[in-house]
Amino acid sequence: MIYEGRAWRVGDNIDTDLIIPARYLVTTSQEELGRHCLAGLDPEFAGKVGPGDILVAGANFGCGSSREHAPLAIKGCGIACVVAVSFARIFFRNAINLGLPVVECREASRIPEGHRLRVDIEAGLIQDLATRETYGITPYPTFIRDILIHGGLVPWAKQRKEA
Repeated sequence: MIYEGRAWRVGDNIDTDLIIPARYLVTTSQEELGRHCLAGLDPEFAGKVGPGDILVAGANFGCGSSREHAPLAIKGCGIACVVAVSFARIFFRNAINLGLPVVECREASRIPEGHRLRVDIEAGLIQDLATRETYGITPYPTFIRDILIHGGLVPWAKQRKEA
């Protein structure tokens, strides 16, 4: 699994209310939620992001309430992968369950906004394509890679049931 796109930076402790403010929780439509992604931090964010871009965050990304709307909003605005110093555990699990790759990188705070990144989950590396600098990422266990390959927990479970 390789993701390549432009880096968009956010800081530490970005909670689910910043990712998708409560006023937008009247739908579970990924596309509609995506139009309001990170509106609590930057109301123009979703309009700037291109398909396949990569969100880079500091520590404790996704803290706050355990709403599944947050990873749906991130996917809906076109973000292919989230890289962070660390994630709130419930957000991490919700993201994986919904098929959104989220990877931990202790050096994520060093990645500049606007640079093109290549995130190679199998190799356990992020490469900054502008500077050629590389950063290690925490590898996934096999079962999590399998869930992501299938697009989330429900498609993964259906495939296992049919096998």
